[in-house]
Amino acid sequence: MSVVRFGVSLEKEMMDELDQYVEANNFPNRSQAIRNLIEKYAVEHKWQCDNQVAGAIVIVYDHHKRNIDSDLNEVQHNHHHLILSSQHVHLDHHTCLETIVVKGRASELTALADSIISLKGIHHGRLVMTRT
Repeated sequence: MSVVRFGVSLEKEMMDELDQYVEANNFPNRSQAIRNLIEKYAVEHKWQCDNQVAGAIVIVYDHHKRNIDSDLNEVQHNHHHLILSSQHVHLDHHTCLETIVVKGRASELTALADSIISLKGIHHGRLVMTRT
């Protein structure tokens, strides 16, 4: 991949915002920050167009909640074609963290994540997607 250099004109306030973004995210320079913003835009565009994407559903839940394990297994088995792998970690006596790696159409992954995150006993959940 070749690098193309170009100039950008920004208002002072916009440049200050970019510099704050660089600093807040520990980017080595403005170019890396701009690359990140463009990549973020491209990924979000693919989601909106319902393209093929990959991602992870991360959930934190109380494994003592009645039926949570069987409910999670049932949802995952019903969507096995979207799930590549999962990892289960015990954070403490009551709390588990699970990462479910997924691949499919953005709308399918969003629906799957919504069905998992809405289960009774899930404390927190989030879907992260990226382009493939």
